[in-house]
Amino acid sequence: MAKPKQQYQCTACGAVASKWAGQCADCGEWNTMEEMPAAPAPTAARGARFAGYAGESRIRSVDEVALEADPRSPTGMDELDRVLGGGLVHGSVVLIGGDPGIGKSTLLLQTLASVTDLKSLYVTGEESLQQVTLRARRLGLPTEGLRLFTETGVERILAAASQERPQVMVVDSIQTIYTELLQSAPGSVAQVREAAAQLVRYAKQTNTALFIVGHVTKEGTLAGPRVLEHMVDTVLYFEGDPGGRYRVLRAVKNRFGAVNELGVFAMTEKGLKPVSNPSAIFLSRHEEPVSGSVIMVTREGTRPLMVEVQALVDESHTNNPRRVAVGLEQNRLAMLLAVLHRHGGIAMYDQDVFVNVVGGVRVSETAADLPVLLAALSSFRSRPLPHDLVTFGEVGLAGEIRPVPNGQERLKEAAKHGFRRAIVPKANAPKKGIPDMEIITANRLAEVIERI
Repeated sequence: MAKPKQQYQCTACGAVASKWAGQCADCGEWNTMEEMPAAPAPTAARGARFAGYAGESRIRSVDEVALEADPRSPTGMDELDRVLGGGLVHGSVVLIGGDPGIGKSTLLLQTLASVTDLKSLYVTGEESLQQVTLRARRLGLPTEGLRLFTETGVERILAAASQERPQVMVVDSIQTIYTELLQSAPGSVAQVREAAAQLVRYAKQTNTALFIVGHVTKEGTLAGPRVLEHMVDTVLYFEGDPGGRYRVLRAVKNRFGAVNELGVFAMTEKGLKPVSNPSAIFLSRHEEPVSGSVIMVTREGTRPLMVEVQALVDESHTNNPRRVAVGLEQNRLAMLLAVLHRHGGIAMYDQDVFVNVVGGVRVSETAADLPVLLAALSSFRSRPLPHDLVTFGEVGLAGEIRPVPNGQERLKEAAKHGFRRAIVPKANAPKKGIPDMEIITANRLAEVIERI
């Protein structure tokens, strides 16, 4: 059998060479030549085989496209359905990343065991069939229709899938899969890109829902080329401490649902269990009022979420006071403290400021500005805020309190949990009011400081 020809392409300029070199001869960049398979010349037989496999391809109008009566299938786990946008879409490709041991394989194994009405296939390149079976039995999952396959060659995986014809397939993980078209080691940039491209092509042509597990780097991003996230339809990240009880599944890309949607799970002896009321686990509910604690209402995806923001302000014994933010952006914390000094008249330049979002939640929206400042001010003055107070709002550099989206929905969520007072931007004041809730509105940061 003739050895397949290889070529190398520059990732900076796209130049193609027959041999590898440390420097690109066209653009002069170093270490940009990556291995790629040489494209074979198209033949009539090859084109006919592709057309027969993928169906006839022609230009159509939108009115001619036939839609499925029910394009989504429930996975049996409410929180996973929420993150996916309402259920599993046939023909979609979902990429799941997270730290080792956080529960990626466990979640997908539970999902395949739950979708009993769909034919499924679990392909593992990291574990043996005995290891997967032991995990399934330890979790107490029904294993009657669960099909397993151990393989790392993408060509053999697709050949087996063509015979099995699953409706849902899991590949764990993409870093262990390789293609025979390339000679580089599994996990390299070229191997990950080419293997993922073949899997995505198969899923689209056969209308198979595909889950791909991806490793993450020490920085927390998905390992491999960035194009991997562009090829798939949905990218999910597992967040949280692997040694902790709760896990947060966040959608950072979703072509079929809301981006930044959040799903909360609890790790138990029987696997991951969905948490129906996540706001309850992120609130400490102190027996006595404590300084430096405030409750905010953040919005993750399509639902409001109650989280507790804690701050600790202490006298600094160094020339450079520390500014530490866990679950928030650290640069924004320094900016907010400067606004507090300039427009609130409260200086913390000689204080260490530590801010933490309870429960390991990561808040990226600007609605956390006002809660952070109130928590820091409460700790600095050693004066507890009322236990039934919630707040949200963006703080500008000029000291103004800016509105945030969906203010009325946030207030209604707070009222459900028993909060009776709220400090919000004036533009977020509801027109009809919220029953049994006192709403304090403000336009400037100085107004908020005076009211509290």
